[in-house]
Amino acid sequence: MMITNLTFDQLPSEVARQGAILEQIQYLLRELLGKPEEKKEAFLNIDEASEFLGLTKATLYVKVSRREVPSIRRGKKLYFSTLDLINYLKGGKRKTNKEIKEDDQSYLKKKGVSNG
Repeated sequence: MMITNLTFDQLPSEVARQGAILEQIQYLLRELLGKPEEKKEAFLNIDEASEFLGLTKATLYVKVSRREVPSIRRGKKLYFSTLDLINYLKGGKRKTNKEIKEDDQSYLKKKGVSNG
């Protein structure tokens, strides 16, 4: 509802209405921006997990038997947590030169060695 010509008597109620609308907008923005996107855990079968990882089923079976890839066995079925698979992939991340240098400096500082 848009009011173009307000009387003096209508101003307080219109200001209150606008304030309520503003509070609703602020609440919605806090809800949208304040909460980081939650990573929901899902469970994949062997076909889905091999596609997720970009591996053949045979390679995934080998990695599971070597306990390189986290898995859950229920009876004869294998399941894979998407969160576990993401962490598995991140575990193979190569550090940048900057990250290596920062790790070195942190280690030396912890050991009390002056790096100068």
